[in-house]
Amino acid sequence: MNAITIVVGSICILMIVYRLYGTFMAARVLKLDDSKPTPAHKLDDGQDYVPTNKWVVFGHHFAAIAAAGPLVGPILAAQFGYLPGLLWLLIGAVIGGAVHDMVVLFASMRRNGKSLSEVAKEELGPVAGFCTGLAMLFIITITMAGLSLVVLGALERNPWGTFAVGITIPIAMGVGIYHKKTGNLKGATIVGFALIMAAILLGPNIQGTALGDFLTLEKSTLAIILPIYAFFAAALPVWLLLAPRDYLSTFMKIGVFAALIIGVFIVNPEVQFPAFTEFVNGGGPVIAGPVWPFISITIACGAISGFHAFIGSGTTPKMINRWSDVKGVAFGAMLVECLVAIMALIAAVSLQPGDYFAINSTPEKFETLGIETVHLAQLSEDVGMDLEGRTGGAVTLAVGMTYIFTKVPFFETLASYFYQFVILFEAVFILTAIDSGTRVARYLIQDFFGGMIKPLKNTKSIGANIIASALACVAWGYLLFSGDISSVWALFGVSNQLMAAIGLIIGATVVLKIAQKRWYMLTCLIPLAYLYVTVNAAGYWMVKNVYLNAENAGFNVLNGVLSIIMLILGFVILITSIMKWIKLWKIPQHVLVEQSKNEVA
Repeated sequence: MNAITIVVGSICILMIVYRLYGTFMAARVLKLDDSKPTPAHKLDDGQDYVPTNKWVVFGHHFAAIAAAGPLVGPILAAQFGYLPGLLWLLIGAVIGGAVHDMVVLFASMRRNGKSLSEVAKEELGPVAGFCTGLAMLFIITITMAGLSLVVLGALERNPWGTFAVGITIPIAMGVGIYHKKTGNLKGATIVGFALIMAAILLGPNIQGTALGDFLTLEKSTLAIILPIYAFFAAALPVWLLLAPRDYLSTFMKIGVFAALIIGVFIVNPEVQFPAFTEFVNGGGPVIAGPVWPFISITIACGAISGFHAFIGSGTTPKMINRWSDVKGVAFGAMLVECLVAIMALIAAVSLQPGDYFAINSTPEKFETLGIETVHLAQLSEDVGMDLEGRTGGAVTLAVGMTYIFTKVPFFETLASYFYQFVILFEAVFILTAIDSGTRVARYLIQDFFGGMIKPLKNTKSIGANIIASALACVAWGYLLFSGDISSVWALFGVSNQLMAAIGLIIGATVVLKIAQKRWYMLTCLIPLAYLYVTVNAAGYWMVKNVYLNAENAGFNVLNGVLSIIMLILGFVILITSIMKWIKLWKIPQHVLVEQSKNEVA
């Protein structure tokens, strides 16, 4: 098996799906109608609700949803072989992820851009709304702190990376102001992208200078700076910092992976991994559990991810200019992310298995595998650092991409530079999700606690926005600074996919209300059935074999209790929704459609 076969086949499948299934979802299931104003027009306030060019919204949305998941998840899942990850990415994205993202965005826009917890309350009732809001607050706090930990690892004592990432902030603000004043998106894009590329190229030159010394920061310092940055990203008008920064960074993200696709066509690397490894039944050094259900838990973003529901019911629905833009922004961005994840998988499985496991396992675990390394010593020399035992997936992606590109004669002598560039690229990739996620956390706090503290719910109030933004940053900033997030990070995989199941539940309810044919509801119910069973199987396995198993190194009663609470929340939401579906099913479909039009008029 060679990489070109995988890339060409995947691109063809995704393009066909976008053209056929995406159009079916837009025209038949959701019936997108541009004659109706979107929330961005109805509630335009220049702060959060801002009608925005569809390409800018696509850039923001893609940058926000595509964080660490499509980069790290497929690399960790390579432990099972190349085929389980590839199949789950394609099937999961086509049947699950693209549909999930589209129906969640539509459901939020239908309710004037409200968060998923508020949508759940209005569609399913107060019990489901409360459980959804509680689950979302829990998951978003863990996500922001966890993603930030990855960034800290990339920027710690790295003045080049800190400079390049930091300089994107004033550049993005300049682009936002220029575009706001002139409306010239093309000119703003060219200048902004050129400045970012210049900053990346100039980065190595600041090392050893006074500025370089100033930007050589420890984790503890960065752990304070990141929440402060996120506070401003959440509190400032969306057009000033968040949207232009995400839009510009998307060019880098897509550009890097477009270059990787070109590199694959030039080099055509052989896939060194078998279709299935000996660890499909469990006991692997990277992922302890079996291929099912853990392939669908390890690979979230890129196939289907609950984190997307935060963005799809947070910032994006408040920026959509026309209803027809939903297809390209939600369905399209999910398929592009799937391709990104497939390229990350290729970067991992192009390495020799011995080299892969040496990087992704602790030295003690690797010794027990009885596998020899092949190119690890040479790779370490090429990139200028010891690669053994650098677990987590991020380093493996950088090494895999470097390994492919160094087969191109021009890049042969640039291995260390390219490796550092990919590490920087990953940091920027993740940071864009942090600023958008914090803004979404602000919305969630205002929705969830606004019922008890009425002034907090007013999103037009500068004071309320500042307080909610500060609360969001303090919550995940505390976990980041204290490092306590490491004790619950293992919960993220299960809770994230539980969030996706909740998104599909709400989507199925909306489809049942508005669709001309009841069977259209299957577009949500089929992926929901698989995902819900998978999440509960994985949660049960982790509680039984790890969290509440005193003989396991991961024994942690708190993690076990939190896992059980999350699964109970999901069960309550599912039961509530089934009761709602039974009630709605008794109403004639044409009457139900008319009622749904009136309730959101």
